[in-house]
This record gives sequence, C-alpha cells and structure tokens, in this order.
Amino acid sequence: MNDTLSFDTLAQVLLKKYDKKMLFSDCQTIQLHGGTLGDVKLITGTAKAADGTEEPFSLVWKKQKKWERLGDPQSWRREYDLYSCGFSKAFSKSFRIPECYHAEINADEMQLWLEYIDGLSGTDLTNEMLEQAAQELGSFQGRISRQHNDFKAISCFGDTGFLAREFNQWHTQAYTYDYLLSETCRLPIIIKQMLKDGAIQLTEGKSFAYSALRSECCEIPSHLKQMIIDIDENRNKVFAELESLPVVLCHRDFWLENIFSSDGSIVLIDWDGAGFGYLGEDIASLIVDDTETENLHPYFRRLIPAYCKGISQYLDIPLAMNKVIWQMIVIKFGYRIVQKYLFVTSDDAKKDCINRLQRIYEMKDIQKTN
Repeated sequence: MNDTLSFDTLAQVLLKKYDKKMLFSDCQTIQLHGGTLGDVKLITGTAKAADGTEEPFSLVWKKQKKWERLGDPQSWRREYDLYSCGFSKAFSKSFRIPECYHAEINADEMQLWLEYIDGLSGTDLTNEMLEQAAQELGSFQGRISRQHNDFKAISCFGDTGFLAREFNQWHTQAYTYDYLLSETCRLPIIIKQMLKDGAIQLTEGKSFAYSALRSECCEIPSHLKQMIIDIDENRNKVFAELESLPVVLCHRDFWLENIFSSDGSIVLIDWDGAGFGYLGEDIASLIVDDTETENLHPYFRRLIPAYCKGISQYLDIPLAMNKVIWQMIVIKFGYRIVQKYLFVTSDDAKKDCINRLQRIYEMKDIQKTN
C-alpha cells in the first residue's frame, strides 16, 4: 500500500474543498484506524491561497487494499463506486454521508479523500441522538424504496442474501479437530481439554460454536441455548417470513462508531457493506452491536419506534415488527456471543456474555408489549 502523501493530490482536494487554488500547505498526519488491508488517516494543516488568505483544514484520507469478503467480493471498492456514481445525491441535509473531494482506484487499492466530520460518535451519542439516527435511517430507506429500481441498477450494491450468509457461517465447519487443539488456535486450554475428553463433540459440517452450544458441558443456561437452537430448527420458516418484508437499502454496519451527530444532522460513514436487505436489519445491529449490556432493553424500546416512525412515511410497517427485529438480533448475534463466551477466559467476561443473551431473551416479552 502506498503510504506516501501526494501533495499534488492534496492540492486537488483543497481546490475542490475551497474552490480556489492553494499555493502552499503545511500538514500533519494522524493515524485514525489502520490494519493489514485498510488504513484511515486524519490530515490537518493550514493552506495559503494566492490572495494571501489562509484556510485551516481537516481531511480524512482512506485507503483500502483489495480483499474478498465472503459472498461479497466487491465490498473493498464499494465506497469508491458509490461516490463515483453520485450516491451522495440520495441523501438529505439531516442524514448524509461525508463529502468526497477525491477518489481514485488502481488494480488492487482504492483511495478516498473525505470530509472530516466534527461531531459526537460512539458512546458519546445520547439516546436522543440515536433515536434521531434510527428515524432518519427509516426515512432514508423509505424514500429510497420508491426509487428501488433506479438504485438496483447500481451494480456495486450487495444482495439480499447477506443475512442468510451471515447466519450460515455458523452451520459450516470452518476448523478441523486438529486445528482446534493446535497452539495456533486461541481456544482456552480448558475448552481444548473438553474436546480431547469428548465432552464437546464436533458435529459434522457445523461450526465449533454450533457443536459447543449443544454440549452438556456448556454452562450457558438451557433456556438461552434453546433460544438460538429454536432459530436453527425453524430457520426455513423464519427466513421465509423475513423474505416477505419490504426490501430496503441497508448500510450493514450500522453501529455506534459509524454514526456521527454533527450540527444537528446524522452523518453515516463506512458504506463498504451496503446492499439491499430486509426492513429492520440495520436497527437490529444498532441495538446490539458493541452496545453496553445495560442499554440493550432501552435501545430495543426506543429505537424500533423511532425507526418505524421514519419509514412509515413511505411504507406500511408489519404489525410484528418488534418480533421481526428480535429474530434478526438472535440470527446476527446469538452465535457470535456464544463464540465470544467460548474464547474469553475471565469469569466477568463470561458472565457478561450470559447477561447479554439473557437481555436478548427478555426482549421476547418486551416485543409483545412494546
């Protein structure tokens, strides 16, 4: 990956941002996020124009190497494709994406120069801000649904099979018995010993989490196990019901860190997973994904009505919307929490996993009365 900052590119970006040529710029680079395949940096500095005026600036420089997400091979370049086709025009002042000043792509890497969003995100978001985000998302999805065919023509969007693929990964054998017992595998020693002793027996063709959940030695309470197993045993019926829902354009990574509240507007970043999905998928993520356990019930009570308020301006809402989103939560996070339970070693971390599953279980009663 090319880590060298191009001042020629920076000059193009500043020209677009300020609509005037900048003769000089000093800048600093701060790492925001980075990994093997992706890299995000904050570029700050002061630019001097030909007329002698100076402009302080903050920009986000995002780079992404080519990689292949399971069932979605184009996700690595999706944001480039979306900005290139004018996707930003689909948004409003109150719900939008960062402005893109420059986008380029080569054979195996894309780069974006984006507006830096100065606002609140993550755990700094208040309940009111999250309700606004949920309602704005609903309004956006409902409005876009009326232009479904126009946006369906954008080939870079993912398809409606994402949720099923996400669930199916727990029904596929990813690791062999020998690998699970190897030093490379990070399973705790006590879990490896259960495998050796036969207390956990691998189910042919299924994931380790699937097998462990069904073992007698798994100390997750039986009613919480059954909550997940019930989805497994009724998966055809459950997914048939989901497939009857309206199809909307989903963000697919709709969680606290990708949502910004800025000057009264909601700005949503990281659209690399975007695609067509079912009504409610994103809200299921917002309620549970990396949410503090004590917030699960308040979010379930408050964010679903806010979402429905937004989307009901354009679409009829199914009467069982709370049930639908609850099922999506179990599908998306049930096995994920079980897997975390198996890999953590501290008692407190294991208790938190069980508490999270218990809160999700209790949502069944909330969704009947909400």
